[in-house]
Amino acid sequence: MASRMGFYAPNLYNNDGNDFQHRERVANHYQTSAVNKSRLRYCIFFHYILFFVMLAKLSADILDRFNIFILEIEELAVPQPLLWEYIWLTSLLTSFLGFSAMRKNKIKTLKQYMIGITVLGLGSILYGFIYYFHDVYEYLSTGQKENIHVWQDLPYGMLWYGFILAASQVHGFTLYFSYNLLLAWQSRRAN
Repeated sequence: MASRMGFYAPNLYNNDGNDFQHRERVANHYQTSAVNKSRLRYCIFFHYILFFVMLAKLSADILDRFNIFILEIEELAVPQPLLWEYIWLTSLLTSFLGFSAMRKNKIKTLKQYMIGITVLGLGSILYGFIYYFHDVYEYLSTGQKENIHVWQDLPYGMLWYGFILAASQVHGFTLYFSYNLLLAWQSRRAN
């Protein structure tokens, strides 16, 4: 006679985790790729935030070039931008290479993205770091603002060093996660 409980097999219904040998697992390079793609997207998002901060700083000069006069912006007396600021601004264009590389897992495009971030992003902020080093050193060693460039009674070099610190962290993590993606994608192609 058949049992009302049905067929009982203790090994099939046991959920203690001992059946892991029979499960399929995701390969490590796929896990690494997924994690680093997500992290790289966050880095690109923070790059966009820094882009808008820089664009706000450059807005006075951009509006002047188009002969647009806005009194509130002119009253801020924002200092004239240097070339490295515009070069850094163009580093955002490399994010399209990064998104394209992540979408299609293209190693060549990812390498181009990494080169673009290194040259346009890190290269330009390195120039800014060197350019404002004297003012920052003078301010930190003496604490006086007489011999340095100030804006709104704040040491201008220190303001830039805050931006440079944030941008260097974003670009550093971007390159780190891109490199991890590169290794994951190359190991996948080797298998």
